[in-house]
Order: sequence, then structure tokens, then C-alpha cells
Amino acid sequence: MSDGSRHTGPRPTGTLTLAEAVDDLERIAASASVDPQAARREGLALAAAVAESAPRAAADWTDTVGPGATTQDFFDAASRGRRWRDSPTATLSSLGAQGSPYAPEYARALAEVASAACLLGEPTMRVVGNASVAAAAQLAAGGVPVPSTPAAVPDSTDPASPAPVAAAAAETPPAPAPKVPQKSLDELLAELDALIGLERVKREVHRQVALLRVERLRGEAGLKSPTMTRHLVFTGNPGTGKTTVARLVAGIYHALDLLSQGQLVEVDRSELVAGYLGQTATKTADVVASAAGGVLFIDEAYSLTGIGSSGDQYGQEAVDTLVKEMEDRRDDLVVIVAGYPAPMQAFIAANPGLASRFRTTIEFEDYTDEELVAILEQLAAGADYEVLPEAVERFREVLGHTPRGDGFGNGRFARNALEAAIGHHAWRLQEVEAPTLDQLRQLVATDFDEEPATAAVVEPAPVSGRAP
Repeated sequence: MSDGSRHTGPRPTGTLTLAEAVDDLERIAASASVDPQAARREGLALAAAVAESAPRAAADWTDTVGPGATTQDFFDAASRGRRWRDSPTATLSSLGAQGSPYAPEYARALAEVASAACLLGEPTMRVVGNASVAAAAQLAAGGVPVPSTPAAVPDSTDPASPAPVAAAAAETPPAPAPKVPQKSLDELLAELDALIGLERVKREVHRQVALLRVERLRGEAGLKSPTMTRHLVFTGNPGTGKTTVARLVAGIYHALDLLSQGQLVEVDRSELVAGYLGQTATKTADVVASAAGGVLFIDEAYSLTGIGSSGDQYGQEAVDTLVKEMEDRRDDLVVIVAGYPAPMQAFIAANPGLASRFRTTIEFEDYTDEELVAILEQLAAGADYEVLPEAVERFREVLGHTPRGDGFGNGRFARNALEAAIGHHAWRLQEVEAPTLDQLRQLVATDFDEEPATAAVVEPAPVSGRAP
């Protein structure tokens, strides 16, 4: 197996190659009774998403994957993995929902994968930022505290040095972890209420909880109660918190004893549709089976049918299979479909089997500037960075002249800004031999400026897949 990197400089101490990091991830998955190959695909997708802007990263990534892997595979994997740059992977989400004692160890292994991605190709400072934020997201989801000080200062003159969060996590010895207690309904609703913005969404979720709770209690008391569909439609622009809320809904339904496990499985068209008629039904059924006991979240669901340029008979086969599986598993499966408002409305209306099952739509509004600032500061704190007041003002200026349309990234815009700032921060400290703790943590106004000329590269356009 290749070491997954052509990096010619000395390898940073304690950093695994991507091949080694993915092997560790597979080992932990096997211990947790998770399909090791599924964990491998997940790790490779996360690494591709972290390193996709680095020149020649695709070549190093395909070396790690092995014979037959192509540049197209790299960009497809990056497209799938972008969602995990700021949220837990599907396997980690499932382990967390089950209260598995392996969740913290799996989270550490994912952080190491993010760090190893910094060795692919010729990484930019942006890759370092991507890795830091991705590692922090996995560690937080696994209940692993991000160290308050980096365990080792990365070599700031070498862009391939590991991201501080990932490197520090890798050096934290895994401790035996007991089974994580399930969160109560009150705890999950408190998490929902603590989310930045989304007031209309919070009210609607609370209303759904009240209705479902009373329905369950009436059933337990032997009273008749109309059967309520639990499936949901989320509409809104990208980056408005739909996946985060879907994950909480999965936990809430589990706490209400409406779902047996409470995991979230997030997919898009590419993970449901196969290359030939007849194969799509099997592929979709397998995905639904993995979500049984929890929530299946389908992003841009309208891409499955004739609503939009991607609709075709293969997608319709996926929809037909989905409807059948929803009926067969109606007692232990919730499906949430998401996307832009108008296409979602047309998608549901054009498919009678879906229209009768999706009766509740929750609208996610765009974040305000103040909310985006709060999101930026929250993400930075999660990765153990501090955004100084001058940097906050610079970010406000950037927001002020950024057009707001359907393509505006909302929370993703804040995340992307932070990832870039972390990269600039590392570049800024490249000649500081012994940075202070404050220097290591603090982001200043210039960190939110454009990419330094000496560090900038042209980011390759994905061959296929969604934009970040």
C-alpha cells in the first residue's frame, strides 16, 4: 500500500500518512462492530474534502486508495466529504447515538485523518484551516475535549505540518470510555434552543414534539389517536442549519421512544442512484436499511426526479424504492428531505407517494449578519481560537459587501472564512520561532484578508458534485 503522500520534506512528528490513519480508522470501526470498508470510505472522503484545494492532492489520494482510483473519484469523494468539515461523519453520528464507548476513539481517528490530509500534494494554508475545523468538529461530536493548548507547535514554515487541533488530539492518549448515557428529551431540546438564530424552526420542532408526545401517551392509555406522519420537509438556502437540526430531531425522536436508535444518515442523489436501472433499487434499499431506527436525511432531494436538470428514470427508481421502504419501515424510520423552497414544493407535489407522507414543512431562514458573527465566534472557540474584536469588525466588513442570493453559504460562509483565517494565521506565524499562547490562539484582522500572494493557489474546480 502506498504511503499516500509524495511530500518530500521531513514528516511532522506524530503524524501518520493517510494510509496509516485510514487503517487505524478501519481497526477502530471493526472493534465497534462497524463495517470497516464503510469507515474507510468515510475517512477517504473526509481527507479529500480537507485537501481538495491542494495541488496534486488528487494524485496522492488515489495512490492511497489503490489501483483503479481516478481523479474523478477524488472529487466525488470530496463532494461527499465536505459536509463533514463542520459536522460529525455518519459513522461517528451513529456511534454517538448508540452511546458507544468507541465514539471518542473513532473521533480521535477521524481527527488524525484530517491531519494526515495535510500531507497530500502541496497543501495550501487553506488546507491547514480545513483540517483544524474538521478535526474540532469530529472531536466535539465524539465528546473529546479540544486541548486548551496545542500539544506541539506545527512547523509554520511547512504547509504540510499537521493542523494544531488534529495533532494535539492525536497525542492525547485514548482513555477507556464507558457507554455514553443517552441524552434526555430536555437536554436535546435545550441544545436546540441554544442554536444561533432559527427561532421559527425551534417553535415548529417544539410543536412537533408536543404533538408526538401526546399521541404516544394517548396510545399508551388505550385511546384512539390519528396516525401522524413523522417525516419532514426542510426548505432553505445552503448553510442554514438543516443538517444540525435533523441530527437533533433524530435524537429527540429517539428520546420520545419513536425511534430505536436515533442516528442520522445524510445522503444525496449520488449515494442513492446507481449506474444502471435495477441497481438503484438495491442501492437505495441498502441506504435506507442503514438508517433504520433513525433519520434518513436527503439533501437536494428534487435532484432525484424530473424537477431540475438531474432528474431521470434512475432517480425515479430511487424515489419509488424510498416510498416502499418508508411504508415497510414506517414504525422505525423517519425521512427528512431538504432543499430550496420552490423545487422542494414541486418535488413533493409531483410524487403522490411522497405527498401523502410529507405533510410538515419547516422553513429555514437566512442568518442575519449578527448571527453569522456569532457562528464564526462559536466555530472558532470550538477549534480553540479567539477572534479578536478587530477581526470581528473585518469579518463584518466582508459580510457587508458579499452579495446575498440563493448561492450564499450562510453558516458555511462563516466556516469557510474561519478555515481561510486559520490558514492565514499559520502563514503569519511562519517566522515566529516560539509563539506565545496568545499568538497561537488569536486571529487578527489581517487573517480575514485575501490569501497572501506567496501562499495562494488556484483552487481546482470539482469535476462533478456540489459546490461547497
